[in-house]
Amino acid sequence: MKKNIEVYKKLRKHLHNQSIGYPSTRSGVEIRLLKHFFTPEEARLALTLNYKPNSLESILESINTTGFTQENIDQLLDSMLRKRVIEGMEKEGEKYVYLVPLIIGMYEGQLNKLIPEFLQDFEKYISSTSFGLEFLSSEISQMRTIPVRESIPVEHHISNYDHITDIIQNTEGPIVVKPCICRERKSVHGEPCTQTKLKETCFSFGEKAKYLIGINTGRIISKDEALDIIRQCETDGLVLQPSNNQKVEIVCACCGCCCGMLSVQKMLPKPLDFWSSNYYSEVDTEKCTGCGKCEERCPVNAVYVDTPVKTARINLLRCIGCGICVATCPSQAISLCKKEYETVPPIDREDLYESIKANRKGTWGKIKLAARIALKR
Repeated sequence: MKKNIEVYKKLRKHLHNQSIGYPSTRSGVEIRLLKHFFTPEEARLALTLNYKPNSLESILESINTTGFTQENIDQLLDSMLRKRVIEGMEKEGEKYVYLVPLIIGMYEGQLNKLIPEFLQDFEKYISSTSFGLEFLSSEISQMRTIPVRESIPVEHHISNYDHITDIIQNTEGPIVVKPCICRERKSVHGEPCTQTKLKETCFSFGEKAKYLIGINTGRIISKDEALDIIRQCETDGLVLQPSNNQKVEIVCACCGCCCGMLSVQKMLPKPLDFWSSNYYSEVDTEKCTGCGKCEERCPVNAVYVDTPVKTARINLLRCIGCGICVATCPSQAISLCKKEYETVPPIDREDLYESIKANRKGTWGKIKLAARIALKR
């Protein structure tokens, strides 16, 4: 038993050294959480992987040093891939596997494992101060916000990676849609989504979609069906959040009542310090009637109605440029503006996580971050 605990402690440290940290806590809940994901043997093999794709050939070369046989490795990797505690891809005909963060990664793969014991440990860990500071400690976010289509003025030149239609139409390979784990988790707690009846709002593209198909997860859809679902997402006021890279792997359509990412942004005094977006909303005070529709629809509390003058105001330190307020303004008083300096996302997944790792804050940076959040600065 003690030997098993040690392998989980080693894995915790190993995961913490990846692009997104996995810090320890006083309660030790992070170890209990790892036990939900990995058997002791899987944990031992996971110690030979990292966030960069590892070819199966390179893993097999480690047999002599790890004591695994090829049959062991094949079985353990297949088990971890199916449980989605690691992920895989194919490049130039060769198979690769890699470690993924807790969020976005291992947790999102647990749609069929939302049992009370798991949720209790997961929620205790993500609500811990150490995890919260680690999660926010990179200057580059894992995801970003792109505008809903109706909010984009025709005169704007919009980059392909910021336009959901282009992301879908230009994708190479299959598209997979699956249920949103945030809404599933809320439903388990008896708190169904109040914003949409849609269940399948998480999209995967290209290699990510191929991996999900290989483990029989999600549903393969056409580009036309993907666009139809996006159309309904936009009608329901959901925020479009793709992976923060030009070669988009995933897009989530998120609501303010269930989404973990939007919940974090609502709590932060300046969400844009931790999130990527190339747009912001602006109010035409001459047209605004102060109806409050925008305030009601904003998922991150960035809009409020200045009651004395009956005019909507935008808090630009909070606005994530989703365009929800623009698309639903009855007097067409809000428009979406492109920022002067465009933030160009990393090229692909590997580039993204390399950038995140390179820009992680150290201990002093986390102390300053904690002080800023506490002082709401």
